[in-house]
Amino acid sequence: MRVAIIKYNAGNIRSVLCALSRLGIEAVVTDDPSLIRNADRVIFPGVGEASTAMAYLREKHLDEVILGLKQPFLGICLGMQLMCSHSEEHDADCLGVFGIPVVKFPPKEGVKIPQVGWNTVDFRKDCPLFQGLSRDWCYFVHSYYVPKCAYSVALTEYDGIVFSSALRKGNFYGCQFHPEKSSKVGEVILKNFLEAT
Repeated sequence: MRVAIIKYNAGNIRSVLCALSRLGIEAVVTDDPSLIRNADRVIFPGVGEASTAMAYLREKHLDEVILGLKQPFLGICLGMQLMCSHSEEHDADCLGVFGIPVVKFPPKEGVKIPQVGWNTVDFRKDCPLFQGLSRDWCYFVHSYYVPKCAYSVALTEYDGIVFSSALRKGNFYGCQFHPEKSSKVGEVILKNFLEAT
């Protein structure tokens, strides 16, 4: 199986490579449109800042490549947020796969932002990514979130805000949490992604 991880100067790619390696998958990290288009699966991970990331994608014309993909595609953390219409992070226009904006957690005394650490996720069982899962713990690192919407396939609550911890539209999937850092649950999710049609 050919798995491409999109290179766009965002962090956290090594942990995704390691997680795939544990599943017996060797992936290529690339910003080459041909390699991305011809991959069986495409992963779009990232820890970084929305406007800088989008500028790189546009410079390399990867925004157009991504929007034309038909194979299973997984955005992780910033990757998922960039799949939305707009981010409040430096007022960035994003890819628009999901017609929903990304907003910042409101500041509140005693509440840590970014959310860092483990939180519960309620998975929709009819989503191919979450076969065999219902409610479990996953690892998050984020200051911005996607509100609950028609694309939500998993939900999480943080300080009274229920947000989309995963999204789906056709072949496009997104996880706000990090499956590559979410122990056995994350391993199941990545395995399900690799087997998705």
